[in-house]
Amino acid sequence: MADNPGSLLRTDSMDDPIEVLAEGRFLRLLKEGRWEYVRRVNARGAAFIVARTDADELVLVEQHRVPLHARTIELPAGIIGDEAEHRDESIEASALRELEEETGFRGARAEILLSGPTAPGMSGEQGHFVRAHDLVRTGPGGGVGNEEITVHVVPIASIDDWLRTQQRAGLQIDARVFVGLYFLRRA
Repeated sequence: MADNPGSLLRTDSMDDPIEVLAEGRFLRLLKEGRWEYVRRVNARGAAFIVARTDADELVLVEQHRVPLHARTIELPAGIIGDEAEHRDESIEASALRELEEETGFRGARAEILLSGPTAPGMSGEQGHFVRAHDLVRTGPGGGVGNEEITVHVVPIASIDDWLRTQQRAGLQIDARVFVGLYFLRRA
C-alpha cells in the first residue's frame, strides 16, 4: 500500500491502524489513535559524535537550524542510512564519516556509548552517542552540499564558560552537548 496522506498502515495489531497524515521528502507524519508523531523516511536513526582531541578539547559544530530560527551549538551528528550510497553503513562507520565531513577530523575508530530514543513523545527515532577515538585533522570541515557548518574546538577545562558565552550571544545549545560532556567527564 502506498504511504499517501490519509492512507492506513498496518501495525502488529489491526486494532491500532496507523494513519499517514502527511509525507515529505524526509519525514512522515503519522496518527495512531489520538497520538500524532513523525518518522524519518529512509533512515535508521541518528549518530551524535563525541570527539575529544589529544589536547583535551571537544569538537563541536555551529549551524543555523530553521525550526529554531537560530544558530545552534551541537555535537557533530548525522542521519544513518538516509542516502542510497550509505544505506547499509554501520552506526560506527556513519559516525566517523559524518565527523570528517562536518569537522575535518578523522577518527581511527568509533565506540557506541549509548543508544535510545531522541524525542520519545514526538518520534520513534533512535539516537546513538558514538565516541570517536584517535582523531587526526584532515581538513577544515564545514559539511557537504549546502551545509554551512562552523567548527569549534573547545578546551574541555573551559567549556562551561565557553557555552555560557555562546548562550549569552544568542546561540542555542543542544542538550546533547551536555550528554557528550557527561561521558567525557566519566572517562
